[in-house]
Amino acid sequence: MENKRVIIVGSSRANGNTVKIVESIAEQFNFDIVILSEYNISYYDYESKNRDDDFIPLIKNIVEKYDTLIFATPVYWYSMSGIMKVFFDRFSDLVRIEKETGRKLRGKKMYIISNSHDDELDYNFYTPFQKSAEYLGMNYLGNKHFNADQSDKLDSIKLDFI
Repeated sequence: MENKRVIIVGSSRANGNTVKIVESIAEQFNFDIVILSEYNISYYDYESKNRDDDFIPLIKNIVEKYDTLIFATPVYWYSMSGIMKVFFDRFSDLVRIEKETGRKLRGKKMYIISNSHDDELDYNFYTPFQKSAEYLGMNYLGNKHFNADQSDKLDSIKLDFI
């Protein structure tokens, strides 16, 4: 498999700052984009009543096609967006009922893009991502934070894993 990268966007706005940042990055580096709000993904359910939503087919496709998963999220209330949190919660399905797909995450790379109206995050925003990568056997490559008010800098983005 060639080094294929996808940006998985967890924003509540189709034309918001996160999407603008992601589109600029995708264009500069030729990354694919998956926008979670375009899918029907239900919250995690111990009884797996949500098996017929879009999560399993989507994650299977992602796991088969890409070796680097870049998660992009705005900062909502000092945390990842709700849709991103639901997506991460559904990784539990990959540990319980779709174990073969879950095993395929091992060795894949994870990177995080965040944005808010601040220049940097001074708290442990990235801990859930780092711990999830560790638990799933993924390699956490790092993170990049953007100030959404500085859109003039989008044409010269540098990502430290490239």
